[in-house]
Amino acid sequence: MERALVIGASGGIGQAVEAALHARGVSVDGLSRSRDGLDLTDEASVTRVLGAVDGVYDQIFVASGGLEIDGAGPEKTIRAIRATAMMDQFALNAVGPALVLRDAARLLPRDRRCVFAALSARVGSIGDNRLGGWISYRAAKAALNQVIRTASIELSRTHRDSICVALHPGTVRTGLTQAYARGHETMSAEDAAVNLLSVINELAPAQTGQFFDWAGKPIEW
Repeated sequence: MERALVIGASGGIGQAVEAALHARGVSVDGLSRSRDGLDLTDEASVTRVLGAVDGVYDQIFVASGGLEIDGAGPEKTIRAIRATAMMDQFALNAVGPALVLRDAARLLPRDRRCVFAALSARVGSIGDNRLGGWISYRAAKAALNQVIRTASIELSRTHRDSICVALHPGTVRTGLTQAYARGHETMSAEDAAVNLLSVINELAPAQTGQFFDWAGKPIEW
């Protein structure tokens, strides 16, 4: 039976991904801060919780992330940058998934197709940026994209059939986006999960290290 590990399984998208995988007959283990004390902003926590994980997973899905952290929302202008808020964005949205990736080689199989996918965001695309604003969140997601790209190269050396990708889920109706979704087409977490898993299902190892949206279309870095 195929096995999957979902990081951030108590969040809106994480819960939906976990449920959608179960519906497909996949054996799923979920980890989150509320369930298991997995705090992606705390390296000791990541080391402790993931260090206790044993076995091999065909898919690792990182569904964690944050747009508004400790009351600090996206900046409308560069003049609004605050060091603490920016560091919080990097800690959760870039460093956290990187710490999970540190264990990926141990948890993914070397003898068959396997997938590491992390939720990014279209606003993390440097080439696609036409509006400005949201500097800390954009920069953190851009950093995550670089982490994914770099890790994919290293992972493919030991896991020939691995696929390591960043995914944009679209604007999903969750607590994360509720205050910022006005004017955007939205979808439910359940629909987003089905879409993202469908994209993953169609990917081949030759596409590792890339950035895709919920419809499977590549996004420029």
